[in-house]
Amino acid sequence: MFSGERFVNVAGESGPSAAGMTADGTAETPAAVPGAGMVADSGGAAGPQARTTDIVPGPGGVMTDEVGVVTGDLTLRTEYADGKVTVRVQYKDADEWYAVTGTSVTLADPAGLDAVHGVAVGLLNRPEG
Repeated sequence: MFSGERFVNVAGESGPSAAGMTADGTAETPAAVPGAGMVADSGGAAGPQARTTDIVPGPGGVMTDEVGVVTGDLTLRTEYADGKVTVRVQYKDADEWYAVTGTSVTLADPAGLDAVHGVAVGLLNRPEG
């Protein structure tokens, strides 16, 4: 709205603001909406997020971009950042992480991270061989 403009709401009342904002852009009054502006993850809804699970791959191991095939007890991490999801593995309790070959893809909605992680674990965790 431009300075001096007024609106008429559904009840027919007029006023200098819309949606709780005044004409100069400052908030008219704080909104009393429980949980407004809060997100469950400290990184923010679209900020960096990750899920991890310990796995044991099958006899062929897991192919990585950096070092080729890794085998044995591994930790799998599915990361979401900047609109992309990447699956990484590390030898359990090691420091280095390796990108699982072919797993860096666009993820439109970060809410899908749990599903992607579940699929990755389902495909790569083969403790029985």
